[in-house]
Amino acid sequence: MTDDQFDGNACDGAHDGYDAAGAQESHESTANATWSRMLAGNRRFAEGKAEHPWQDPQTRESLIDRQNPDAAVLSCADSRVSPEIVFDAGLGDLFTIRTAGQIVDDAVIASLEYAVDKLHVSLIAVMGHESCAAIDLGARELDAMIAAATDDADCSIEAADQMADLDERIAASDSIILREAGMSVWQAREAELDDHADFERVHIARTIEEIVMRSEVIQDALAHDRLMIVGARYQLESGKVEVLSF
Repeated sequence: MTDDQFDGNACDGAHDGYDAAGAQESHESTANATWSRMLAGNRRFAEGKAEHPWQDPQTRESLIDRQNPDAAVLSCADSRVSPEIVFDAGLGDLFTIRTAGQIVDDAVIASLEYAVDKLHVSLIAVMGHESCAAIDLGARELDAMIAAATDDADCSIEAADQMADLDERIAASDSIILREAGMSVWQAREAELDDHADFERVHIARTIEEIVMRSEVIQDALAHDRLMIVGARYQLESGKVEVLSF
């Protein structure tokens, strides 16, 4: 997994050989242009040169009867990570969905499907952030589960057996934080990644995978090149958005 700040490359959905080169190029061009525009807005924000576009009364009035956002953004509900501010966007530019740790549930899927199927956005950005409390809580709940499982074991062999089915234990947990964020931490550790930032990056990748897996609408849009999905991680200290490549 690599990451490049302000890099236009982004993770894209798998294509199924749909032969419509003109339409494909048009959608890809629109998605890439949208993402480039969002990153340019973030650059302005990070440099203290935000323009706060499209926030005037005329824009507000023009959006009373319709909306035509360029992108959908799924991000954390953290008060420091508002997509419209981070990307220096205006009214009507972004269709935003926010949950703790950008965790996916039925409402999130329905909202993203509405953005893709009804509003025809060409881009979904999944944005986590530095020092995410949901990831930290997931790690602590994971550690508590591991401690409980191994403490109850009578020997090292039994402890190993308890760890062998940890994925199933996490997936069966009543805590959505453990099922989602905790699973991301566990998979990161399994890949020998121990840094909190890497936990966040893995969680963003898993979030994208879950969105695609759970939504036939999004699968179809990706397969027919009507949609691009990108992963990003907002850095609280610098104000910059780190673009993730998976």
